[in-house]
Parts: sequence; structure tokens; C-alpha cells
Amino acid sequence: MTIAITPFDGFCGFRPLAEISHYLSAVPSLRKLIGDSAAENFEKAVKGHETSNDEQDLEKNKKALQTAFSVLMKCEKSDVSAAAKDLVAAAKEEGESFAGNGGPSSGGQELADLVVRLNSQFEGDIGLFVLFFLNYVKLKVGEAMFLKADDIHAYLSGDIMECMASSDNVVRAGFTPKFQDIPTLTTMLTYSYAPISEQKMNPVDYPYVTLNSVAYSSASSTILYDPPIEEFSVVKTDLKKQGAKATFEAIEGPSIVICTKGQGKIIVGPKVEDMKEGFVYFVGSTAELVLESSCDDFTAFKAFCDLTGKEGAKS
Repeated sequence: MTIAITPFDGFCGFRPLAEISHYLSAVPSLRKLIGDSAAENFEKAVKGHETSNDEQDLEKNKKALQTAFSVLMKCEKSDVSAAAKDLVAAAKEEGESFAGNGGPSSGGQELADLVVRLNSQFEGDIGLFVLFFLNYVKLKVGEAMFLKADDIHAYLSGDIMECMASSDNVVRAGFTPKFQDIPTLTTMLTYSYAPISEQKMNPVDYPYVTLNSVAYSSASSTILYDPPIEEFSVVKTDLKKQGAKATFEAIEGPSIVICTKGQGKIIVGPKVEDMKEGFVYFVGSTAELVLESSCDDFTAFKAFCDLTGKEGAKS
């Protein structure tokens, strides 16, 4: 799960299939790189049931997406580099009309600017073409998105609070100087596809906390980001005045608390510690937790695992 601390942009999951088909026909350098045969095979395989919920159609669509994406990812680096030059030249020249005027989620100018910007950071990278397969997402401060295990994603810019379940691997394939394992990536992905709206989260007010009068009168808040998994949830606390205090009920499970803005105190039982930007504390199970601000703009995140399910429940 990703929560934006500053304005953020990145890629999250595969686009709706109709959008991918559009870009395969509207971006000549992409179609040339992947090849007419692979592009046509994909278009024919998904045409007419791009949004079907039938199990057989879903499996057929995912297989077609995997095949097309794998062809792209396995292109020779020299071919990718040559195609990237054509792609960047088109982006600079065409502007708003680039990529067939863009699609439902991104206009042509936005995509053109994105291609030019990413090429300046990772010149000739395969990611310049992968972006036409993936949802491009922009998050405002406080907005969040959730990615299921083995879903493809990339972080481009901005600061985030990221929380994830226990994992023993990170498989990279683009926009990185680190080792890239394309064979593993292309075989492990879920190939789920959906508009970005289905990956964005809707935080709710957190019910298991008490704000003091200073916090209430200063529009302080505690909101819950509760992904559809049991492993964790996250609460964001914003205290907007010196002396504002949030008292969290004890839960049957551990928490990790990190301060991302301002300064204050963290109180667990008789123990009181300073809390400043970058400070991180572990809070054990069944311990009442209090956050108190020493300034007029304090922000902290609490990631937790509640073994009873109480604290992650929506009110």
C-alpha cells in the first residue's frame, strides 16, 4: 500500500485492455517494436470481451496480455534503443496529438511530457514502452493506492509511506540500474487489468481513538487506510495545534509508528519519548498509545496488525 506524503506519480497495474489496444495502434514505434503479428494477435484475442467478467474470457484475456507483454519485454536492447529515439521524437513533435490524443486517463500532452521526462532519466529504457501497458497514476497528499501481490508497479517521483506484507523478493525489469530479471517477472505477474480507480483507496475516519479538546478545535484528524488483506492497516494522524493529543485504544497486536512532519511526544504507559520527523517506534501488543504535538503541524503514521480484527474494522 502506498500513501502519498508529497505529490506522487507512478505506474500501478495493467491498463484496461481497450486502452492497450488503442496505444498499440496509435503509437507506431510501440507497434513496430512489438511487431505487427504480436499486436494483431493481442487485438484479436481480446476484441469484443475486453471488460467481460466471464471466467473463461478473463483467463483468455490474461493469457493474451501475458503473451504481448512478454514479447515487448524480451525485445533486444538495440531495438528498444532505436525505437525509443523515434518515440521521443514523436512525443516532442506531436504534443497533444501524441499517442492518438492519449486515452481516458491521460491526454496526449501528458503522455508526451512523461515520455520526454522519463527518457531524460533512463534514456532508451524499455519502460518508455511499458508505460503504454500500465496505469499512470497521480496521487495528491493523503491519497493512497493498494497493489495485490505480484502486481506490476513503478514509483516515478514523490515521497510515500509504503507498507507491505512480509516479502522475500523484489523483481525489477525497467527504470533501474539494478539487476533486471525479465524471465521471472513475465512469468510471475497476475496480469490483472483494471482502471486506476479500482486501485485507489478511500480512507475513512478511525473509530478507536480519542482526540482531546485542543485536537478537536484545531481540525486534527485520524484516518484509516484499510486494504483488503489481513496483514496490516495504517492510520494517519494529523495534529494541527500545539498540545493536540490522540489517544489510541490498546489492541491485540503490534504497531510501528513513524513521524513524517513536525515534533511531539509518543507516550506508551509510563514511558514518554520525543517524536520528530524520521523517528520510528515499535509499540507492543495491548499497550495504549498516545501521540501529542509540540507544534502546529504534526503528522505520524501507525502501521499495525490487529490479531482480533477489531481495529481494522470499518465503523
